[in-house]
Amino acid sequence: MPLMKTVTCKLPENLDAELEAAAREEGVSKSQVLRKALEDRIGRNRARKSPRAFDLVKDLNGSVKGPAGLLTNPKHMDNFGA
Repeated sequence: MPLMKTVTCKLPENLDAELEAAAREEGVSKSQVLRKALEDRIGRNRARKSPRAFDLVKDLNGSVKGPAGLLTNPKHMDNFGA
């Protein structure tokens, strides 16, 4: 088993009761239920954090020559999407 750290957190009584019930149903400790819930939550968040499009191409910044001010000059938007 990996080295474990102790974390203290305060729970409202109703949440603690639900935690106890879940642990009893699964036949494990409350700590095990909490660890699994945290692993699931953190894993989902990591999976959602895909790289932004800019991050994937930022090394190409400045490698293409073209007209300046494409973002701010409205004439470059003429017939765009037509």
